[in-house]
Amino acid sequence: MKPKLSLFGLILAVALVLAGAAAADDPKDAAGQTKEPVAAATKGYNGKVVDAQTKAPIAGALVTLGDQQVRADKDGVFHLEGAGETLKLRFPGYARREIATSELGTPPAEIALTPFMVKALYLSSYGFASKQIREAAKEALKLNNMNALVIDVKGDRGFIPFKVDIPLADEMGAQKNILFKDIKAVVASLKEQGLYLIARIVVFKDDPLAAARPQWAVKSKGGGVFRDRERLRWIDPFHQGAWDYNIAIAKAAAEAGFDEVQFDYVRFPDNRRVGFAKPANQDSRTEAITGFLKAAHRALAPYNVMVAADIFGYVMWNLDDTGIGQKVDASLEAVDVVCPMLYPSGYQFGIPKYKNPVQNTYEIVYLSLKRAQERTGANPLRFRPWLQAFRDYAFRGGDFKEEKMRIQIKASDKFGASGWMFWNPRNIYPTGKFAD
Repeated sequence: MKPKLSLFGLILAVALVLAGAAAADDPKDAAGQTKEPVAAATKGYNGKVVDAQTKAPIAGALVTLGDQQVRADKDGVFHLEGAGETLKLRFPGYARREIATSELGTPPAEIALTPFMVKALYLSSYGFASKQIREAAKEALKLNNMNALVIDVKGDRGFIPFKVDIPLADEMGAQKNILFKDIKAVVASLKEQGLYLIARIVVFKDDPLAAARPQWAVKSKGGGVFRDRERLRWIDPFHQGAWDYNIAIAKAAAEAGFDEVQFDYVRFPDNRRVGFAKPANQDSRTEAITGFLKAAHRALAPYNVMVAADIFGYVMWNLDDTGIGQKVDASLEAVDVVCPMLYPSGYQFGIPKYKNPVQNTYEIVYLSLKRAQERTGANPLRFRPWLQAFRDYAFRGGDFKEEKMRIQIKASDKFGASGWMFWNPRNIYPTGKFAD
């Protein structure tokens, strides 16, 4: 028979229970100091990243655990300390991989990455929304054994074609044209078809954002807000509010299932008659552009998406920042893949020994890549060029169709890039075969 509690004893017991519960919920300890939250157990993990085919080490492979990242050394070996159940690995020229930490033991595990070359066509959001254009592009991909699409997530006009949970995007009207009601379903369908998907994000050329936040806009030295040749406004890269906005869009793309985030117009406008929030010189411009890219790379770490940046072709040759904040070595330090725009039509002054670039298409692509690699000492896989699939506008070189597309591919492959991408602003590509 259990002893009975007196009324006083019952009240005392209840008070003690409530006091204990309150103490458990109290964020401060007995001394009044804020308690530190209990962190997940941190462990150390070791491994070696190798090529699945050759078993050669992959120096520089990026290994992520939670929000912690390290790069494998020259022998492919890494040591990473952190908390989590999944190790994520990536390097240009290889398919991304995830592996359970429980599979890592002693001696250090050998983790193999499978070679993967990106072979892509570009589609604007409107081009992809058009069944006729989309299906024509997919036929070209199939005929040419290609495996990837670059799709605008924020295009040249600043619009985002699917719903994102970013209040600023709603406020400034960047969401007024929703072309894809269920972007995750669209992405999943394309990936089921074996396609690697790249989200293109135009960064500092952003007319809607500059209209909504004129204090962030590039200013004209004559007064007012600067507009480019298309009458579009730009965002001053010194304003970190614009960094945060574009990084939020990049996260939305990663969450939707894109394999890669590629930043375009990640530069200052190429106009000398403009003003910025800070004095703009070679160092400050480069610091701003590289700073944004590094911040984006860090923010996207948990998603294990490849992070790329588009840069001008002449950046491969110029030793300064080309007046726009782009340097090839600085870009390589900030992202996984550098994507130089090697359109022969864009080389208005040619390159040494080759003054007419459309008559020397192979040399333009190969020598530009080679120049960058020699200057930086980087692995050729860190580069993936944009190639020309549009009509020449500068040298009366005609259309860049199958023959000239093949020449560009040959030059990129000879260099050893981690793939290539073709650009046509109208999204119209040849119906014949141009790639093996």
